[in-house]
Amino acid sequence: MNYSTLKKGLALSFVTAVGVTTLASAQDSTATSSSAKVFGGRGQYRTWSVGVNGGVLSPFVAIGGSNDFTNADVNLGYGISLKKQLGHAFGLEGNIFRGKISGTNKDAQGGVQYTEQGLGGVRESETSIGYAADIRGVVNVATVDFLRRENSVNFFVTAGYGLIAYAPKVTYGNGNVVDWKDHAGDSRDKKYVKEAYIPVGAGVKFKVSDRVAFNLGYTMHFVDSDNLDGVYAKGTSKDKFSYGYAGLEFSLGSKSKPDLEWVNPLALMYDELKDPSLRQEVEALKTRVSNVEKSVEDLKKDSDGDGVSDQFDKCPGTPAGTAVDGSGCPLPAPVAPAASANVTGFETIQFEFNSSVLKTESYPTLDKLSSVLRENGGKALVKGYASSEGTAAYNLKLSKDRANSVKTYLVNSGVNASQVATKGLGEANPIASNDTEEGRIQNRRVETSRN
Repeated sequence: MNYSTLKKGLALSFVTAVGVTTLASAQDSTATSSSAKVFGGRGQYRTWSVGVNGGVLSPFVAIGGSNDFTNADVNLGYGISLKKQLGHAFGLEGNIFRGKISGTNKDAQGGVQYTEQGLGGVRESETSIGYAADIRGVVNVATVDFLRRENSVNFFVTAGYGLIAYAPKVTYGNGNVVDWKDHAGDSRDKKYVKEAYIPVGAGVKFKVSDRVAFNLGYTMHFVDSDNLDGVYAKGTSKDKFSYGYAGLEFSLGSKSKPDLEWVNPLALMYDELKDPSLRQEVEALKTRVSNVEKSVEDLKKDSDGDGVSDQFDKCPGTPAGTAVDGSGCPLPAPVAPAASANVTGFETIQFEFNSSVLKTESYPTLDKLSSVLRENGGKALVKGYASSEGTAAYNLKLSKDRANSVKTYLVNSGVNASQVATKGLGEANPIASNDTEEGRIQNRRVETSRN
């Protein structure tokens, strides 16, 4: 292909690209903004895209190195791609392309190289690529607009592994032409020679619209053989070629979702933190917490100091030191206690395993103690205990909870809170062995005594 034909082809491709991207931009101009979240998963994004590309193929690569020809021809190549974006910065892309690679030795001495007896040396070569297919990792390495919620320019690098099917045609100095097409393989009955290759490339991508991107890229292909150009000149070297291209990439999926490749996670996170609805929710939560705290303080408030909170005090303003019942009202003056009322004694209240809830069977005992305290005055000491299961710290807390359950019952029955003292002793002072369940049952207790 001469340069005139190439330039005409590229010009036509560019005009077509501009037309397509302008149309796509107009169609997508009404796309709505997305509510995607940074950690919301891939399901909230578009992740699939297809692309078309065209450009120039050359037997030379940018990093230099040995080559079987002194001069490279530039030929048209074209291909398609399918990509799955796995994250904001990484995707997997499948590529298929075709074209021709050619070179000459017109600047070599005598216009030939690698002279072979009877052939007069190699003058030129043209290799037809039946197909080249590969899969690559695509990494977005930088952007020039990282502060925007969505990027519009991404720089990327690629690397992968593929298979190329090709047929070289070599022209020697004596005019002989050897064409490998349909004569490839060990039996010379295959259409193409097939070899593995490694593509390594870089490029820049421009977001034209919500659906369309314009790509400029350059890829070097390192082939696992020295026969790509039909010249086996150096047995230890490998052939290589390059592909410089421009292309269009079309995002697939619902237009209500953003394209994962273009979303900037840092800008998106900042956007979320500044979300007015989020701030409103936080302020509303603060208000609810304040209201709960105020309600708790109101429940605890005891203006007259009688041990009954104002919320439940039916007789507010009782004088200090006045004995009151569970409603905060003064108790009748105590009568002289019977002789038996002065006797010190205690009753035992049993509890279930890992529980501080009173059993109904303990109510008669507690009612009797409540009656004595209300009628005769005096004070009661409530001591809670636990069996040896669990940690000592946990059992100490459990024993305190059991003692407080007894006090709560007595106060609710009309006993002044100041008449009841509680103490949690945990696993101390067992009254039976903790090695048996029968003994442990007896040790889950509260002992009450009056003086």
